[in-house]
Amino acid sequence: MHLEMRDSYMRDDPEFIRWREGHRYDPADRESWWRSWLDVVAETTGRGVVMRRLRVVSEPLSDYVRYEYDGTFTNVAAGEDVRWLPRSRARDLLLPTLDGWVMDEETVILHHFSGEGQWTGPRMEVHHDPALAAQYVRAYEAAWERAIPHAEYRPS
Repeated sequence: MHLEMRDSYMRDDPEFIRWREGHRYDPADRESWWRSWLDVVAETTGRGVVMRRLRVVSEPLSDYVRYEYDGTFTNVAAGEDVRWLPRSRARDLLLPTLDGWVMDEETVILHHFSGEGQWTGPRMEVHHDPALAAQYVRAYEAAWERAIPHAEYRPS
């Protein structure tokens, strides 16, 4: 499971800049939006592995999160299960402060970003710690239960 907590990432991302200039992916033109990450998702989910992405968001959405929302159909098409959790629905949950992935019962990958959403050192931190993984799973599962599936989420 992947948890995203920030309202802005990588504002210098060329794809985000193109989106701000009006470019939108055409769902009917798969060749124009398919990328290597989606190959990984499709191959992984094709083996029966469930990949879940949870985005905890402020509303109204920031430009960056709206850009993510507009392109999330690509993740879903590849096999990811994506949900959205407005912060107002998470007020009594205890959530991790860092974005990251829970890979299995012992592996957690944590991401480090600056206040501007740029990678900072150490960028990614890999932990092989069953207790930490269990702690993250409990937090993620509580948030996942409250989150809104992508197909149903309508940002304000």
